[in-house]
Amino acid sequence: MEKLVHGTKRSCYAVIFSSQRTSGDQGYSTMADKMDKLASQQPGFLGVESVRDDSGSGITISYWDSLEAISNWKKNQSHLVAQEKGKQEWYENYSVKICKVEREYSSSGQ
Repeated sequence: MEKLVHGTKRSCYAVIFSSQRTSGDQGYSTMADKMDKLASQQPGFLGVESVRDDSGSGITISYWDSLEAISNWKKNQSHLVAQEKGKQEWYENYSVKICKVEREYSSSGQ
């Protein structure tokens, strides 16, 4: 997955997707790779960070330059297909939070 370029000087928006996976893959990995690539091509996409533990619990945070860009991604036809598969097959449960990132700093001083 592409990482967010740290040290941005302007605010942005974060979509926090927390989920619990079902057991097995059922095509999840292939679709996740496809969605990562497609998201990175969307206007307003800034980057993504993602982690998942051995129990299937995971958090993916995607960063966007506007609420409009987030809305457009949510309505993308290929993404709609992936969302439906997620509801039907891949996730026991999930939640989505949209937040405004006012600033960022890190241990590297950026």
